[in-house]
Amino acid sequence: MASDASRADSGRLAEETITGAQIIVRALKAQGIEYMFGIVGIPIIEVAFAAQAAGIKYIGMRNEQAACYAASAVGYLTGRPGVCLVVSGPGLINALSGMANANMNCWPVLVVGGSSDRNQETMGAFQEFPQVEACRLYSKFSARPSSLEAIPSIIEKAVRSSIYGRPGACYVDIPGDFVNSHVNKTSVRYVECCLSPPICLAEASAVSEATSVLMNARRPLLIVGKGAAYSRAERSIRKLVDQCGLPFLPTPMGKGVVPDNHLNCVSAARSSALLNADVIVLLGARLNWILHFGLPPRFQPDVNIIQVDICAEELGNNVKPAVCLLGDVNAVTEQLLEQLGKQSWRYPSSSVWWDDLKKKMKLNEENSKALAMQNSLPMNYYVAFHHIKALLPQDCILVSEGANTMDIGRTIIQNYQPRHRLDAGTFGTMGVGLGFAIAAAMVARDQNPEQRVVCVEGDSAFGFSGMEVETICRYNLPVLIIVLNNNGIYSGFDENTWKEMLTWGDPALVAPPLSLIPNARYEQVMSSFGGKGYFVQTPEELQDALKASLADRATPSLINVIIDPRSERKKQDFPWLTRSNM
Repeated sequence: MASDASRADSGRLAEETITGAQIIVRALKAQGIEYMFGIVGIPIIEVAFAAQAAGIKYIGMRNEQAACYAASAVGYLTGRPGVCLVVSGPGLINALSGMANANMNCWPVLVVGGSSDRNQETMGAFQEFPQVEACRLYSKFSARPSSLEAIPSIIEKAVRSSIYGRPGACYVDIPGDFVNSHVNKTSVRYVECCLSPPICLAEASAVSEATSVLMNARRPLLIVGKGAAYSRAERSIRKLVDQCGLPFLPTPMGKGVVPDNHLNCVSAARSSALLNADVIVLLGARLNWILHFGLPPRFQPDVNIIQVDICAEELGNNVKPAVCLLGDVNAVTEQLLEQLGKQSWRYPSSSVWWDDLKKKMKLNEENSKALAMQNSLPMNYYVAFHHIKALLPQDCILVSEGANTMDIGRTIIQNYQPRHRLDAGTFGTMGVGLGFAIAAAMVARDQNPEQRVVCVEGDSAFGFSGMEVETICRYNLPVLIIVLNNNGIYSGFDENTWKEMLTWGDPALVAPPLSLIPNARYEQVMSSFGGKGYFVQTPEELQDALKASLADRATPSLINVIIDPRSERKKQDFPWLTRSNM
């Protein structure tokens, strides 16, 4: 047996030293990190335990992709990055999808990855992989601390880099031998929490020029992007819309910065608004594929763009702006308001432009309403969304992904608050839904416990991360999942057609690549983990399931809604991904 003296020596050593895992967590805590998502294993399991001991909430996921999606959604919702904790090699590689998605969406996230022990490098160590080098393609900052003592400064720089300028992903690599190594506590100096990102203003002369261009517009249009939502610009942009009487169009995740039910919202005339506007103010939105690059045939060839963006390199992409306003969206909007207020300028509500937009909105709304009133079974998308819209709480956080499910849903379900819609985003990533929903539910639980998270998924999109249903049930998160099930990718086949096709030969040769099993019972996945599952085929069943799910705050639920496999979007003015005339 050990002597009393040796035990005392061991106790003093434990008091005087600290492990690498503890240093990592204390450094994260110092930078204001509250949430960590991941999958534990060699060599980072001790980091997760240390995080919980320090008061950082750890959410164990079922796949590193979903964990990274969740951590990035925390960054968007709170302005402070969530952490994705992954094991070496394949674990990190799985997380690269989330890092790439965060970079494309301009959301802050910090990935902390375990790696091979330093003394085994180049020897074919367990899961050895050039992780720092690989992450440089997917992140703003990628580094490995040179020592345990260097960890706090590296983590501070990673957090700071993730939120400064254009937000994005950052990576910190932790060799396995660092995790359980000890150093003297006094040798570790923690870095104070980095300051909030500095607020940048546009040049005064550029602001004056922009107001002049806007005041001379015959057909002005504001486009509100998710960059405006991230910058918390909702009050200033709402004031700009109200004070100047301007029509506005939100991008999918810009919805809610100004409520969708505002009289000046022209989402129902999106194509017409983009095509005919002569001056467009881009508020934290990019002229990428979502906005058809700002080019004909979707835009006027001589449209004047007033571009507001925090990233200098974004200014002038695809279309040369009439005016560039480099700065924080909220701060620059305040500058525009000040200039326009001095002129007492307001766009006339009696203009031909407003008349044309209102006529187009009315026509499109009537067409959608006609589809929503159809009573044939199985339901089409518009019928299902009509009933979903009627019952959803206005303050719910809505997560959506899928092809038709996401595209049709955003035109029908309205958002009334900023940062209350999360979807496939700039990268068009499928599989983000449940990770986003888990993150939103964790944040809502801490900030607004009465808030619900509703995740509306296509059946194909649900399949990418369906096992995260177990995560939702394990943490008893207030998430309602609605799967719009059309038996396929884009479209599927009814049960009789499917059975007939299987008689033609080997399914790998005869089953169309778009097809999934008809009427798959996705709700049973939720039920198997202790949640509530509903299988619905009629509007009445959908209404009953929605009411029951929303009334039961204590239990996660999934509603599996059978949709007509042939149901599609109403006829569009332009085909999907219209090629631009360069």
